Amino acid sequence: MKPKLSFKYIKQQLKYVDRVYWVIFALLIAVAVLALFSASSTLAFAGENTLSPIFDQAIFLVGGILLAFVIQFIPSHYIRWAGYIGLGLSILFLLLTYTGLGVRINGATRWLNIGGIVFQPSELAKITLIIVVSDLLSRIKKDEDHKFYFKRVMIITGVVCVLILFNNLSTTLLLGGIVFILFFLARVKIKYWGTVLLIAIGSLFIGYLFVKHVYVVPGKQIESKILGRAVTWVNRVDNMIDEWNAPAEQKFSLEDDYQRTLAKVAIAHGGATPLGVLPGNSTERDFLPQAFADYIFAIIVEESGLIGAALLMMLYLAILFRSCIISSRYSDYSAMLMVMGLALMLTCQALLSMMVSVGIGPVTGQPLPLISRGGTSVLVTCLYFGIIMCVAREQKELRERRQINISEGEKNVPKINLDDFNDSTSLSSTTEESDMQPLVVNAEHTSNEDVPTITFDD
Repeated sequence: MKPKLSFKYIKQQLKYVDRVYWVIFALLIAVAVLALFSASSTLAFAGENTLSPIFDQAIFLVGGILLAFVIQFIPSHYIRWAGYIGLGLSILFLLLTYTGLGVRINGATRWLNIGGIVFQPSELAKITLIIVVSDLLSRIKKDEDHKFYFKRVMIITGVVCVLILFNNLSTTLLLGGIVFILFFLARVKIKYWGTVLLIAIGSLFIGYLFVKHVYVVPGKQIESKILGRAVTWVNRVDNMIDEWNAPAEQKFSLEDDYQRTLAKVAIAHGGATPLGVLPGNSTERDFLPQAFADYIFAIIVEESGLIGAALLMMLYLAILFRSCIISSRYSDYSAMLMVMGLALMLTCQALLSMMVSVGIGPVTGQPLPLISRGGTSVLVTCLYFGIIMCVAREQKELRERRQINISEGEKNVPKINLDDFNDSTSLSSTTEESDMQPLVVNAEHTSNEDVPTITFDD
């Protein structure tokens, strides 16, 4: 009988909840509240109510907590079914971003406006694609299955990545990288995914050269709605390379890259002491335009120092380590791949966002999961946690049931007292000894005459 999601069922399942994940989840939410309270000063100054940005984000955080709490009690096979439906809706929403329903913000049409609700379809596409890919790869049982399911995964992944590509290259690369890692974890033959990986890397290099030397004519840019973001991508890569090769006195230029320079100033300000300038005392938050979104990690470093930054990195890495432990104990291959894919997405996205803030990588626009401001990002990140905690709960429940079955089986096995067994055998041997008669062999049957002889002819 399939379990029903009721208050009685949830109460019974509370003992199987993964407390470690909830501690990580709660700590990240606490960091999000503190960071947004400081980093949203520009939004508070621009609005009529200074607390409005905090309240708006708090609503999404509370909704996300409730969503994660409910999702963790839904059986994981229902989540896999919902993944296919969600992926179909994601593809539809991504197509609608190229119509009049698409909302253009900061030069990119990544948002969709339906009925006054503005959200990012790419966030939904990321989580649903990982769920579907994990389910398909888990069905590989025989050698001939590798090619069959590899083709289907590549077709689905290709469609989603192409739709995201023209407005968000970083999300496309991140999502494609996670899918290739899932190929490795699912032990797909390297001759399949290795070839595609080389083609993808080569295509990126050729695309970079095309945009830099053909698409953009010196002094005149070719107008194109589809490749409108290509120039921005190339410029970001060129700026990063120029920054690496520039002398020390030219690495901080407000004219060339205003946000990256202010982010570095904030990090340098906070790194002067182990604990930074303490929460609420940031100075760069009032000048950094995206302090509450893409560069919120710089504000965290400024206010909490290197210790705070290291602890935050450890929280994101703890998500991946805990997921590895859960996956190694679970017999459901599809759930294992799903947990690893979701955990890798959260951890890699967090590290990528941190790298941009400290100036290691090019600007990507990737939010810091659960901390950067944004309703869609927060809700989907909470959905990540809910699904991972769902598998953790099932794994813990299954392990306890196995232990109960083993203990009950040991109780049903009859116990044998060796002392009683030895006493009974010795008693029976003494009572039957007097009744035993000597064995008499009839000599007639032992004569050589009755023994048949066998001869072999030459």
